[in-house]
Amino acid sequence: MTEADPDTTARTVVAVAQFAPGTDKNANLDSLRSLTADAAARGARVVVAPEYAMFTAPRTDGRLVESAEDLDGEFATTLADIAVQSGVYLVAGMNERSADPDKIFNTLIAVAPDGERVAVYRKMHLYDAFGYQESAVILAGAVEEPQTFSCDGLNFGLQTCYDLRFPEVTRRIVDAGAEVLLLPAQWVPGPLKEDHWTTLVRARAIENTMYVVAADQSARTGAGASLIVDPMGVVLCSLGEQVGVATAEVTAQRITEVRAKNPALALRRFTVAER
Repeated sequence: MTEADPDTTARTVVAVAQFAPGTDKNANLDSLRSLTADAAARGARVVVAPEYAMFTAPRTDGRLVESAEDLDGEFATTLADIAVQSGVYLVAGMNERSADPDKIFNTLIAVAPDGERVAVYRKMHLYDAFGYQESAVILAGAVEEPQTFSCDGLNFGLQTCYDLRFPEVTRRIVDAGAEVLLLPAQWVPGPLKEDHWTTLVRARAIENTMYVVAADQSARTGAGASLIVDPMGVVLCSLGEQVGVATAEVTAQRITEVRAKNPALALRRFTVAER
């Protein structure tokens, strides 16, 4: 295939898995196992769970630090087992131990159907807004080349929650070759917050002409409204407030069609530079 004659046959099914993680890690893993199995039964090949899926405390405090594990710890190992059992690529947020005894990383890991870890992303923009201060116990991830992985001929990239408010994050990811953005979140409820969430998810899809698969926590810890949006900003599915999964098909053909109609990536005159 040439650049003028792209392969438009690639397609797969993706899912968002929405629930409200708590402080019981085993219960959170049980929820992940059940929701992932449900998504796989519906044909999903890629399943996206929320930010802080491993452990969520009512407040951003030392409990997050105490909960932290290494990338080869029990949570990550069990997450890989779940991916193997359901035969899917599984993405979820964990509290990762750092060299600083008082702070951790807010980390996403992606594991393949064979149990191998295929991507790791440490949240770069911390939620020091709307009265919260995530940086009190979280370290910002380093600015590195976006990590992507492939499934069924499509390329996937990762970012987390508050990163959504910074369009350059997604632009770097699409520049790295991603066609589908996977976005775990704990989008804290509040006045206009759900409106911001859905507006920004659709904006990132439209301006980058890519799919966005956004998995939020459900109430009370999150605003819910997990959704999958296509490259034209069309909401393919949404979960509203309930616990559960929603699936949609993503296709290279749709991306190609949209980018022919709206060649924004080709026409832009600026690139992203680190501050």
